[in-house]
Amino acid sequence: MGRGLESRNIFEQSSDKQEFLDRLGKSVVKNQCQCLAWALMSNHYHLLVRAGPLPLSKLMAPVLGGYGGYYNRRHRRCGYVFQNRFKSILCQEDSYLLELVRYIHLNPIRAAMVPDLTALNRYPWTGHAGMLGRLQQSWHDTLPVLGLFGNSYHLARKRYEDFMRAGIESTNLQSLSGGGLVRSSGSWEALCKLRKEHIHCIGDERILGDSSFVTAVLREDTLGVDQVTLRSRQGWTLNRLIRHVCGLCELEEKTLIRKARSNDCSKAKALICFWGKHELGLTTTELAERLRISQQAVSQWIKKGQVLVEGTNFNFPDPDC
Repeated sequence: MGRGLESRNIFEQSSDKQEFLDRLGKSVVKNQCQCLAWALMSNHYHLLVRAGPLPLSKLMAPVLGGYGGYYNRRHRRCGYVFQNRFKSILCQEDSYLLELVRYIHLNPIRAAMVPDLTALNRYPWTGHAGMLGRLQQSWHDTLPVLGLFGNSYHLARKRYEDFMRAGIESTNLQSLSGGGLVRSSGSWEALCKLRKEHIHCIGDERILGDSSFVTAVLREDTLGVDQVTLRSRQGWTLNRLIRHVCGLCELEEKTLIRKARSNDCSKAKALICFWGKHELGLTTTELAERLRISQQAVSQWIKKGQVLVEGTNFNFPDPDC
């Protein structure tokens, strides 16, 4: 979901909405994901996406960036169009898929943009009409949802429409607010790095699911956690790495910044630079400043460290070390 800057309108005309949909459709196909529900309002949008092999940011970046440029050119303005980038909720499909489809597709009725379900059946700016076989978007994948209502199109669409009608009276939306875990400035900051795009693109991340689902998501690394994020979550910093390596080489830390040429000092610098670069994701500048050597020297120590690790039994320590 995304909103206009300061809640301003981001879709002034029907042509604006069509431009956004065209860009979204191309990106959905390119990124091999599925859009299961969608709605465009005046100042925000909702998308329900089953992610593909690529990060969610790869889907959204060209859509939001491209549309922002288009919108500014068309309406002769400059500056940001969207407030932040986008927010996302990771949801448990079995428990929440249908409720989210209904919540998203009924948005125009709740906002009084259309009067009733009959009008929504032919409203072009939400995926509801497409579910009924009208005004279909080629990139809106309706089969996964319709398949939950029946084995034939006629029966599935009838049951889907009944399901939507029942939802108009419902006011219980609390369960869709992301009740699993709310982002905070503490431990959740590290959990937001489960996928690389979370570092850049999610301002307010939630997990929507039961307690077992939330626990499983936080425990498993199948969401694509990278090595640098893993070490960060384990509490590794440059200072901790230096202390560990100095203990490994039976060396005092202050010896590192001297121009000592002992074998132990050389091993320590090589391991610190190699592991610092490849395990912690540190830059040569950061390593150079801490060890008081040049960046060129850091590059040389990284190469020596690789040879040392590959030729000996030196391994990066286990998480409990």
